Amino acid sequence: MKALEKIYQQFLECRSVSTDTRKIEKGTIFFALKGGNFDGNDFALQALEQGASMAIVDRVGITGDKVVFVDNVLHALQELARMYRRSLSIPFVGLTGTNGKTTTKELITAVLSKKYRVSSTKGNLNNHIGVPLTVLAIPSDCEIAVVEMGANHPLDIDELTSIAMPTLGLITNVGKAHLEGFGSFEGVKKTKGELYDYLKSVNGEVFLNTDNEHLMGMAQERGIATFVPYGKSAMKVAILPTDLDHPFLRMELSADSVKRLELDSQIVGGYNADNVLAAVALGIFFDVEPMKIRDAIRNYTPDNNRSQLMRTDNNLVIVDCYNANPTSMDAALVNFSKFNVARKVAILGDMLELGTASVEEHRKIITLVEDLKVGTAFFIGAEFKALEDADHLFFSNTNELIDYIKNNPISDSLVLVKGSRGIKLESSLSLL
Repeated sequence: MKALEKIYQQFLECRSVSTDTRKIEKGTIFFALKGGNFDGNDFALQALEQGASMAIVDRVGITGDKVVFVDNVLHALQELARMYRRSLSIPFVGLTGTNGKTTTKELITAVLSKKYRVSSTKGNLNNHIGVPLTVLAIPSDCEIAVVEMGANHPLDIDELTSIAMPTLGLITNVGKAHLEGFGSFEGVKKTKGELYDYLKSVNGEVFLNTDNEHLMGMAQERGIATFVPYGKSAMKVAILPTDLDHPFLRMELSADSVKRLELDSQIVGGYNADNVLAAVALGIFFDVEPMKIRDAIRNYTPDNNRSQLMRTDNNLVIVDCYNANPTSMDAALVNFSKFNVARKVAILGDMLELGTASVEEHRKIITLVEDLKVGTAFFIGAEFKALEDADHLFFSNTNELIDYIKNNPISDSLVLVKGSRGIKLESSLSLL
C-alpha cells in the first residue's frame, strides 16, 4: 500500500490530524511540518508517545511501526485534503479578497447555520497549511462548507482552490495589500482572480458585487457572463446614518427576493455593508428564511480586533487593528469622519508589506487625515515616523505611544485604533 493510501485509510478511521504536539489527541495523525524556527520531525516520536496513531515524517532515520515516511510532509497533508475533499459532494463556498475575508466568512457561516450544518474555516487558517486543515476538519454530516483563502503571492489562490475545490464563491474586494509579494495592484487582482478562474473551469456559481468596478472588470475579462449579483445597488440597500446612539452598521434592503428587510448589526463601519450583503446573498441562494437571515446578522458579534466597538470608562473606541492596508485604512478613516462627535482621536499604525509603494501610501494617509479633519491623529511605526511633521504626533513604536497616553490620558472621545498587526496597537487598548 502506498504511503498516502495508508494515511488516508487511517484518517477515515480517526478523522483527526494535528501539526502541533501541544494539541495531540488520542488517535490523531501527526504531520511533522517544518517552519522557520522548528522542524516537526524532531517531535514525531513525542507525538506518538502522546497518543498519536500515526506520525508523518520526511526525515530519513525516524523509524517505528506508526511512522510513515513521505518525500514532503506539507505536500502529503495537502494531498490528503484533496483526497478527502473529492469524497464530499456538498456545496463548498470559497472566498478570498483583500479586506473583509474573515468577517464575511463568519457572517456567511452565521446565516447558513440557521438552516444547515455548516463547517467553516476556524480563525484565519486560510493559507497553504490552514486550508487543508480546514478541509480535513469537515465532519461527515456537514451540509455546507465555507472556506476562506488568503494570498500573499501569485498563484496562492490557484493552489488553494485545487485543495478546497469550491463549487461557488466570491471575492470580497481587491486592494493594495501585500504589494511586496504581489508586485503591484495588478498582481493582487490577478491572484485574487484565480478564484474566478477556478469557478469558471468547474461551472461554479460566482457571487459578484456589482458595485465594485474592479471585480466587475475581472469577471468580464474572464468571460464570466452568468453570476449571482449582490451589493447595495443590486439589492436596493439604504445605509442608515450612524451616531453615538446608533454606532453600528444598519441598513434597509428591498431586493425583490426578500421584499423589505431591516438589518441591524453589531459591526462598526459602512465599509462592512458589502460583507453583510454577501452573507445575505448566500442566505437567499440557499433558501434561508429572511427573518432568520436578519437574526443571524443581528446576533453576530465581531472579535479579534476586527470592526469592534468598545465602550470604556473614558471613551468609545473603534477597534480595527487586526490588520491594515491602504484600502482598509482609507475606508476606516472615511467612516470615522462621518461620526458627528465633538472629540475624535485617530491612532494609526504602519501598514506593512507595501514594498516600494510604502512611502507614497503612508504619505497619502497623512494627507487623508488632514483632508477629512478627523481630529487629533497619532501615527505609530517607522514608516509613519519617517514622514514626521509638526502638525501631528508621531511615535516610533506602540511602547512610545503607551508612555505618552499614560502621561496624557485620552478621555470623552471617539477613538479609532487602526494599524497592521505587527505594530501591536492592541497593547494600548487598556489605556483608552
